[in-house]
Amino acid sequence: MSARDALQRLAAEQQRNRLLLVGAGASAAWLALAALFAALAPDDGAEGGSTLIWLTGLVLPLALIWLAVWSARSLSLLREEAQELRALLENMQDQADGGDGGMARPVAPPQPEARIPRPTPAPPRPAPAPAARPSGDGRQASLQLDSPAATELTAPELFFALNFPDGPDDREAIRCLRLALADPGLARLIRAAQDVVTLLAGQGVYMDELRIPETDPMLWRRFAEGARGDAVAGLAVIEDENALETAGQMLRGDEVFRDVAHHFLRHFDRLLSRKAQDENPQVLAVLTETRSGRAFTLLAQATGMLGRGSMAATT
Repeated sequence: MSARDALQRLAAEQQRNRLLLVGAGASAAWLALAALFAALAPDDGAEGGSTLIWLTGLVLPLALIWLAVWSARSLSLLREEAQELRALLENMQDQADGGDGGMARPVAPPQPEARIPRPTPAPPRPAPAPAARPSGDGRQASLQLDSPAATELTAPELFFALNFPDGPDDREAIRCLRLALADPGLARLIRAAQDVVTLLAGQGVYMDELRIPETDPMLWRRFAEGARGDAVAGLAVIEDENALETAGQMLRGDEVFRDVAHHFLRHFDRLLSRKAQDENPQVLAVLTETRSGRAFTLLAQATGMLGRGSMAATT
């Protein structure tokens, strides 16, 4: 199951849970109104058939409320199944065409390269960033200047922002990236992630080519809460020795990359710690499947933060 599918499933489950809460609230409100009406209604002494009418008037709205809730939940399940079927058919079609879902993406890492300055300086500061980018693609400046006041991003929005747009037509990812750049903390993280991804791509290490097996979400929560080394060794799942060796060599021999990498690791770690307080652990695992998250896993493994690295970074 892909990261996007996991986010969509979480959102669908949350929506169905909200429907149950709405149904329970509407039922409680109706019962309260019925009790109030019974207390205020005059006692005319006519028992008999009026009791049956009363019970019918009490139960029928409740039945209608829960019929509506059941219908809405069934519709949500049908939509989810349709999306899964559509994704399965697309995957089967890709395999029938002989294409690999990840082969078309190695061109994606250069995308951040068009939106960031030359990777020679240390981690860019928020203030000088607009002045350092006129010679590149002007779209990055528009993403910053046109952004509204910072708002809390949802899990899917944060996923798209950390994964970077696949191109100028990826409008949803561009919208989420605008929202993220309006937050100073997220803006620093994303710029550092773009620098790291671009520098690694320059050495032939592409995030889309890294195979990262599914990991235990609770391990990511443990990591976000401060666990390091062997306690979270199950997160060191990258087996691409070339990528690990290249990252280790860059950390040892390239001072600029080492500074940018430590800056990026620090900000991504803070993001995980903040999200661990109020998000489902599955969200943490999904965020680490983005291009930024893959870079974080690679560098964390290379530096020994996950217990299996070579302690490549030296200061």
